[in-house]
Amino acid sequence: MARFSVGAGTDQRFDVNLSILFTELPLLERPAAAAAARFTAVELWWPWIDTATPEQSELDALKKALEDAGTQLVGLNFYAGQLPGPDRGAVSVPGEESDRFKANIDIAADFAASVGCKALNALYGNRVEGVDPEVQDALALENLVLAARAADRVGAILLIETLNEPESPLYPLVSAPSAIEVVDKVNEATGLGNAKFLLDIYHLAMNGEDVSAVIAEYAAKTGHVQIADMPGRGAPGTGELPLEQLLDELRKAGYDGWVGLEYKAADAAASFEWLAAEARPAR
Repeated sequence: MARFSVGAGTDQRFDVNLSILFTELPLLERPAAAAAARFTAVELWWPWIDTATPEQSELDALKKALEDAGTQLVGLNFYAGQLPGPDRGAVSVPGEESDRFKANIDIAADFAASVGCKALNALYGNRVEGVDPEVQDALALENLVLAARAADRVGAILLIETLNEPESPLYPLVSAPSAIEVVDKVNEATGLGNAKFLLDIYHLAMNGEDVSAVIAEYAAKTGHVQIADMPGRGAPGTGELPLEQLLDELRKAGYDGWVGLEYKAADAAASFEWLAAEARPAR
């Protein structure tokens, strides 16, 4: 596996997604595992998939695990249903799921504030059979406006993510323009300007999009980046994507934010050999 050439003094900053890597470990042990691999920044999907409103003791325990490991949480999903699993978010799903999302908004935002996390991701949710898509879109905008205001209250941004149609056939945001349209609508509705695009290179490539063109057009609206190689969603160097080139294009386009490692690996610690150890700590 080839190593990336991440030059000293660049603004490239990597974090480990602890919801897809180190999953053989209990949640509270994963920050320390990332730290042992020399990373000092991590991100998470909503860790409690069965509840939008965990006990304060659970939130406190995760905060302590992050602090004890010396890891900074730089990205957190709002409640998104069964993820991993059949669900892809809750903001556009009428009924109990939307209610759970609303109940989660302030909990997630306050937890993010307590650990200094500045980015909150709201997955849009699948289309529901028998429900008018326009009804779902109106509900989504209502919920995303609430989420954007809560994020703004704690000094954070709201992320809107494109997924890929082959793996998420019921998810409606399966192109960069479809997600950008939602970003723009949320910003127009709130006037806050804190809704941003989550540019996931793997999902864009799986959709057959020209990733370089997406970067050139939307880097200024991008608030977070995630990577995995394709096919297989493995570590960089295991597939065919020119990830080093694409990250260089992002830098040149002005993106200086976090790059989340959201890939699958049977042995997470061994999977990081593509990235020199000195390039792993947050800079």
